[in-house]
Amino acid sequence: MTTLYGSLEAGGTKFICAVGNENLEVIEKVQFPTATPQEAIAQTIAFFQQFDNLAALAIGTFGPADIDPDSETYGYITSTPKPFWSDTDLVGPIKEALGIPVYFTTDVNSSAYGEALIREGVDSLVYYTIGTGIGAGAIQNGQFIGGISHAEAGHVYVAKHPDDANFDGICPFHGACLEGLAAGPSLEARTGVRGENIEKDSYVWDVQAYYIAQAAVATTLNFRPEVIVFGGGVMAQDHMLNRVRELFKKLMNNYVPVPALDEYIVTPAIAENGSATYGNFALAKKIAH
Repeated sequence: MTTLYGSLEAGGTKFICAVGNENLEVIEKVQFPTATPQEAIAQTIAFFQQFDNLAALAIGTFGPADIDPDSETYGYITSTPKPFWSDTDLVGPIKEALGIPVYFTTDVNSSAYGEALIREGVDSLVYYTIGTGIGAGAIQNGQFIGGISHAEAGHVYVAKHPDDANFDGICPFHGACLEGLAAGPSLEARTGVRGENIEKDSYVWDVQAYYIAQAAVATTLNFRPEVIVFGGGVMAQDHMLNRVRELFKKLMNNYVPVPALDEYIVTPAIAENGSATYGNFALAKKIAH
């Protein structure tokens, strides 16, 4: 019987459950809305209980989350703005129901791990998701960064764009932080139009790219990675990557050397934002042996 590994990408909008084989290939996958914790956890358990040969599961979740195994609230989603999800034990009921080892981290850490694995020879990489929220995971020398917990790079403060002076941001904790100014919902908050329906020549895309480019500058100066990957729905707009590269170049102003921008600031190498699933399969395989 083939050994299988599980992946749960617990996102702010949807849960994606998948099982993969020894080659980290998807065998079966399902997704459903991130409704209440009771509904989402029950659907997760029901999916994975179908597989008798599931050796281990890795969970990458939206945050903030407690990923310290020595903490009393390990496995919990903590102070999230997501309705109903604050102080939710995500790992406990899943691990109890399945009876297998569970690796717990953030969804962006899972994505960073997957992207670093798929890019041969890359040992340092930072992955951002620019979607319903903004988060980042970083790999240095093949390991996650973080001390007492995971990074929260989506909530750093950035300089306001001159055309955005009157927008207060949407983050319920910080207002005009990176997430408050550049996450997908900020587009509709400014314009009254969902991002996918906004014209490509709208001023708002340059505003968004200005904030995302600042994140790339800060990441470059703080971590000096080999690659910065921008995933998520906002970056799925085909014009955004070049906007970010152009503004990064202007803001960096040749201060430190970086690789060619078409190799340095990129979108995911794994199609359909599948980086977290691939990374989770690898993390699950790691703890199963």
